[in-house]
Order: sequence, then C-alpha cells, then structure tokens
Amino acid sequence: MAILIDEPRWPAHGRLWSHLISDSDLDELHAFAAAAGIPRRGFDVDHYDVPEDAYDRLVRAGARPVDGHALVRALLASGLRVTARERRERRSH
Repeated sequence: MAILIDEPRWPAHGRLWSHLISDSDLDELHAFAAAAGIPRRGFDVDHYDVPEDAYDRLVRAGARPVDGHALVRALLASGLRVTARERRERRSH
C-alpha cells in the first residue's frame, strides 16, 4: 500500500494544487491525511486536493511523488477511481 502525490500543477483559487491518493485503500488515505493535518474538506470522492505549500511536507511524511499520469494509472488500478460522471451524480443527490 502506498500514498501517492502528483506535482502541484492544477490551478484553482489563486494557487496550484496536487492530488493525494491511496493506491489501495481509502481508510489508509484518510488516516494519512489526518495525521498530516489535511482537512477532510479537501477530500473529493477518491482523492484529496492539497495546496502546493503542503507538497514537500507530505512527501517528507511518506507520500510518494509521481507524475500525473502515474497517479491516474494507480488510482484506476486500485479500483477506487470515481469517474467525472459518477462524481456529478454523487453531488446531485
């Protein structure tokens, strides 16, 4: 089991963001995020959005840096990936 983080390159709210995922277990992801001080409101169905200023701290805490393509492949392989359509459906309920 591993926690993965992609490089901060996603712009929103005047800053860049990374995605933090587990390659196997959402409970593991939530535990890592909580221990690292990442608020639960940063969780978006299958990943956490984390600001660029948290990147180095999360890597030091054990998140493995990967590029965005590797992160998506790991999320798909884990079976935890939620598609954009499923995400919209969950938010509309």
